[in-house]
Amino acid sequence: MKKEFWAIFAAALLWFMMFSPWTATAISFWLAMSFAAIILLGMSFRNRQELLKSFNFSALQVGMGLASAVVLYGIFYLGNYLSTAWFDFAKPQINDIYGLKAGNSPYLIGALLLLLIGPAEEIFWRGYVQRTMGERWGDWTAFFVTTAIYALVHIWSFNFMLIMAALVCGAFWGLLFIYNKKNITALVISHAVWDVAVFVLFPIM
Repeated sequence: MKKEFWAIFAAALLWFMMFSPWTATAISFWLAMSFAAIILLGMSFRNRQELLKSFNFSALQVGMGLASAVVLYGIFYLGNYLSTAWFDFAKPQINDIYGLKAGNSPYLIGALLLLLIGPAEEIFWRGYVQRTMGERWGDWTAFFVTTAIYALVHIWSFNFMLIMAALVCGAFWGLLFIYNKKNITALVISHAVWDVAVFVLFPIM
């Protein structure tokens, strides 16, 4: 468990550096996010060399990944409509999230999300962390703990909408991980495609 603890601690530290008001202004977000993704991948495969066996590419997995990305986009589209109607703080906080794109090429951001950041997050959080915890404590304990940690590492943004978005995404992909028999192919596709759709191609705001 010691290796998993330090891996999660490292991820939390990276997310602190990217999102906290004390450090975020001193670094390039997309450079830091790309660096974090590489670190997550490195820790995942170093601690669990057999992770590559978690991939099982098939038409079913690709279809499930694309379909789940569409479903999650729909959830966020509805969530955006309701939250901005009910809460005055929602729209400014969502705009702050989209503000991370300012001054950067959408093509570069899209490529990073699709090819590096989305896949790396899924391999680390579900493929490595949730899988390892599940082997020790059972699938459902691992699901709740991993989902909570995934949301909490975003807490340093002090952005309630971002934290809730991470909570919803973590729960969605965590459930898909369990019900897809821990094959992470669909999850990687889902995460990568959803990232590009909601952040670059079809922003919800």
